[in-house]
Amino acid sequence: MDAFSLPMILVFATIGITILLYATERYSIEITALGSLVALMLIAQVSGLEWQGSQLSPADLLTGFANPALITVIALLIVGQGLFHTDALEKPAQFVLKVSRRRKWLAFTPLLLIVGALSAFLNNTPVVVMALPIITAVAAAHARSPARMLMPLSFITILGGMTTMIGSSTNLLVASIANASGEVDFGFFSFFEIGLLTISVGVLYVLFVMPRLLTPRKTMAEEFRGTSGKQFIAQIPITYGHPLAGSKAVAGLFPSLKDMTVRLIQRGERPLLPPFENVVLSPGDTVIVAATRDTLTKAMSRRNPLLPADSNESNGNGDTETTTTPSGALVLAEAVVAPGSRLIGRTIAQAGFHADTACVVTGLQRRSRMPRMAMTDIRMEAGDVLLIGGNEEDIGRLRGNRDVLLLDWSATELPQRQYARRALFVFAAMITAAISGLVPIVVASAAGCFAMIACGCLNIRQALRTVDSRIFMLIGTSIASSLALQASGGASLIASTLVSIAEGSSPAMLLSLMFAVVAILTNLLSNNATAVIFTPIAIDMAHRVGAPVEPFIVALIFAANCSFATPIGYQTNLIVMGPGHYRFSDFLMAGTPLALIVWLTFSLVAPFYYGL
Repeated sequence: MDAFSLPMILVFATIGITILLYATERYSIEITALGSLVALMLIAQVSGLEWQGSQLSPADLLTGFANPALITVIALLIVGQGLFHTDALEKPAQFVLKVSRRRKWLAFTPLLLIVGALSAFLNNTPVVVMALPIITAVAAAHARSPARMLMPLSFITILGGMTTMIGSSTNLLVASIANASGEVDFGFFSFFEIGLLTISVGVLYVLFVMPRLLTPRKTMAEEFRGTSGKQFIAQIPITYGHPLAGSKAVAGLFPSLKDMTVRLIQRGERPLLPPFENVVLSPGDTVIVAATRDTLTKAMSRRNPLLPADSNESNGNGDTETTTTPSGALVLAEAVVAPGSRLIGRTIAQAGFHADTACVVTGLQRRSRMPRMAMTDIRMEAGDVLLIGGNEEDIGRLRGNRDVLLLDWSATELPQRQYARRALFVFAAMITAAISGLVPIVVASAAGCFAMIACGCLNIRQALRTVDSRIFMLIGTSIASSLALQASGGASLIASTLVSIAEGSSPAMLLSLMFAVVAILTNLLSNNATAVIFTPIAIDMAHRVGAPVEPFIVALIFAANCSFATPIGYQTNLIVMGPGHYRFSDFLMAGTPLALIVWLTFSLVAPFYYGL
């Protein structure tokens, strides 16, 4: 094949334009990826590119969409959603919060260092999946955007994985090929010392500089919810067996309701007002509280709920009627009482809201003043905000209700904490199977995904909603680009050019040059594909300059792991991309300096370490 054939030039141009469009985000990632895929298929059809002895077909270019890496990432995202949806990792997050409540720096720096250390001995993908919900919960509790922590989480696992032979699949693949050649004999800790030296400066950058470079981006719903500290009036009926039955006030407050303001206790016909001295809650009491939506949500989603998900409405005769709990997963949403609504001037029971909508009102918020009375006795006014519970279909029907204005962004599902133990068991079994090598990680993650749905931790709709179309298109298209680059001879051209530079170059200079080229390619192609292509090239380069083979293989391993500048570089980047609401440009801005730091550190340290 000619040095620069027309198909090769077209493939290089397509990849270059694709990366440029990803970075500028002028068009959506999905559209850009699809356009790139179409261009590569047309180039293959017109030019007759060959791959493995036959013409490169559209089927070959589409194999990326069934790639094990893609299936693994999607399955792990669904498993992570199962943990999130059941609040299964609340206790570890609460432990970290308790330790770091007075010293915020303890919440993230030690946690990320522990994660980085674990990734040296475990596959970094399940490590990220384990840590992601904990980091997210701790960030929310400290009023810090998860976007400032999730990309550092991904990067520090990659850095930690560079230090041992099993730290990543790339390390193991390159070491196996190199050992089979007879040129080197890598063991578990063969490049541990040089690895620690190489990543040391990068770890400092990830912990203390990168979070300042990342811009938090939230969805509209999160922006509204994040700025809302409004209080809702709610009521808690104390029944036999209720968690609060027998609770005693201490210094006028109830420790079990520390995040709520108790405004009134209705005991029969007699209201008890604060301060509550020597008051013991007993069955038949109704506790009127003021609390934020988050607090009420936690009260309803506990294993033993403090606040029932049903509605206790007075029927006007002084009796209380209990409506049935909405069937299916409970969704909470906010709705505003509309001007001219028939609800105005009526209590919730008088309006017959549950009978008309099959939804229940669990809280009421009034901007002008906070009434000191039972929620069921409050007559609604225009502008009141109702906290409403119901299944997704019933909440959706409120869009056509003329009495209330549904705030669509506010609809969220309550965590299914009753399934938290199941979710933890599924997660632990998946991680154990993957780490032990009992089955490949793609099998373990797919089985974990199936088990999460089969055990009721997620339903099909919730699982499908977790699948990010950007990740799907990015991985599939990047693998197609890798195939086209190899079939057109572009990858071979890059490698042969490096070999030709070996003539007359010092080993240290050539080592640094190879590191830089591999680090660039690993962000555009599969890191494993890049590593496999360059392993024989690295050995040949070492022979040409009369240098030991080991530093060149180690340089290849480290460079192939420098997947920081694009989300397609490594699957942990893709896992955090959705939860962090990152753009392609965020990885370029925050990841490129890290790749440069690792490259420069290795280029300075390696010649002295290996005596080149």
